Amino acid sequence: MPGNPLLLSIVELGGYPDYAPLYRRLGFEVEQVTSMRKALALLKKRSPQVVVAEFNFQSDFRDRSSSLESLLATLQSRAPDARMVVFYEEEYEGPFRERLASRWPIHAALPFPVDETRLEAAIVSAGGAHD
Repeated sequence: MPGNPLLLSIVELGGYPDYAPLYRRLGFEVEQVTSMRKALALLKKRSPQVVVAEFNFQSDFRDRSSSLESLLATLQSRAPDARMVVFYEEEYEGPFRERLASRWPIHAALPFPVDETRLEAAIVSAGGAHD
């Protein structure tokens, strides 16, 4: 759907429904990738209006808690108006809130299992889509 706002969906671990049909129904062109590396490469070519990604806590990182931090830093410079929607495990809410949400603008954060009604509301409030 050229001309529609772009939504970048990053599904690294998955284990939840494919929300691409919902995003398309809300009027977005959807690009779905399966790694942060692919997402960062895509950001060199395109600027999404909305990015949906998972927060996957990685305690083995020395200087960050997740590869999502790299994405957020890149978005800040390449697509500063993009709205970020993050899925996270409730057990990692502390590291998520302390490390990410306190440093970067997060439009919406939804714990697993993702409530589809809340996801739809978050995507609609991110703007740019139409019915």
